[in-house]
Amino acid sequence: MKATIALFVSSLFSAAFAQAAEAGADTFTNPVVPGAPILRSHDLANWEFVGHSVPTLDFGERYNLTNGIAYRGGTWASTMRYRESTGLWYWIGCVDFWYTYTYTAPDPAGPWTRTSMSEGGRCYYDCGLFIDDDDTMYVVYGATDVKMAQLSPDGLTQVRSETIFSASDAGVDGIEGNRLYKKDGFYYILNDHPGSTTFIWKSESPWGPWESKELVNSIASPVQWGGSPHQGSLIETPEGKWYYMSFTWAYPAGRMPVLAPITWGCDGFPKLVTDENGAGGPLKPEWEWNHNADETKYEVREGLTLRTATVTDDLYKARNTLTHRIHGEFPVGTLRVDFSGMADGDVFGLAAFRDRSAAIEIARVGDNFTLRARHNVTQEESAWETVDPGTVVASEAGLDVSEIWLRVSLDARPSGSKQAEFFYSLDGDEFVALGGAYELWTNWAYFMGYRYGIFNYATKALGGSIKVLSFTYE
Repeated sequence: MKATIALFVSSLFSAAFAQAAEAGADTFTNPVVPGAPILRSHDLANWEFVGHSVPTLDFGERYNLTNGIAYRGGTWASTMRYRESTGLWYWIGCVDFWYTYTYTAPDPAGPWTRTSMSEGGRCYYDCGLFIDDDDTMYVVYGATDVKMAQLSPDGLTQVRSETIFSASDAGVDGIEGNRLYKKDGFYYILNDHPGSTTFIWKSESPWGPWESKELVNSIASPVQWGGSPHQGSLIETPEGKWYYMSFTWAYPAGRMPVLAPITWGCDGFPKLVTDENGAGGPLKPEWEWNHNADETKYEVREGLTLRTATVTDDLYKARNTLTHRIHGEFPVGTLRVDFSGMADGDVFGLAAFRDRSAAIEIARVGDNFTLRARHNVTQEESAWETVDPGTVVASEAGLDVSEIWLRVSLDARPSGSKQAEFFYSLDGDEFVALGGAYELWTNWAYFMGYRYGIFNYATKALGGSIKVLSFTYE
């Protein structure tokens, strides 16, 4: 859709909750809108309700809830577009899998009038309406087998319909949520394998042949505990920017629309742009892994989730230890962590990290969580083998919280004490020392010096995780 405003239509009847952005079009907070009939926006982030494309559910007696007969059904993944030649908005939707209805209106706010109903047995399931440059109207629709319908000049009846591809052409067993677009002479269809993967299909003709590429594959939701964004739409702004608006499953609130920018690759296919407020994203460049990371074991989304990537009892053999350079004479790093996702046998913590390390850590054994200070985890300096797993110098058992702050404070002056001290807090305000001071190692062989190290590894089996909520340093 390219216009001075954007409109969003949904045939969901469950409501969700909005967290509207106040910063304008360039920044936004997900979810951007709740599920609703028709909403209008000038910046894709702030939305207002303007009307209902289906004024009343006049699809039969059972929709009146009379004689004790209720209904479960209604419209399915409808579509709405503006046709300049007639000055009308067109809404098309399938009802109860048996009929396709068309409504038109001079304005999205209405009044909407039913203008046609298909014969029984024809349902434009999960459909996308498109009006071509020559004013021809098309509807892409279907589940598993995707079809293209060409409509009559008035847009009210069908004159042609063909199967154009199947879900198996993309290597999946089902497809839904079809939408049709045109850009730079190519036609594009956006659709989904339910719940996980969004595909984009490209062709020089509405009738094919079509080639496909993944746009989204099981990415993290920008809504905490939400499902992978899917079944969405592409939107072009008047400035030529593109966005992907889609749903994330976020029950009990319902399916919430979320937003992410789109760029276009040299192959003519769109690419999703993700960040910490979109659907996952990269770490900032000041963070470095101790080895090439297992990228399947972490994600950035409202914090950093570190899943255990190694079964070991050796800090130096634990993959996905994340490090950050220390700065200044008296560097202090403070880590805030939700560790409710730890599994039995997991160990995570914050280290003063190099070939001789010390750390403050939490270990889970069964249902017991123990806070520990560990000193002198050591590698020798030729083959870099671990020669000392370190010594637990202090511990406190029986933690009954799921969130904690860990802190390391160092004297990094060449003429200073060269000591590291470790602290913890249960509220982020009052910090308690644990384990006393550790004398930092100064040998040249590990010439990059000490770094903050955030680690999480399993000693029994993979599957646990922690969520880093924040890291601050002075």
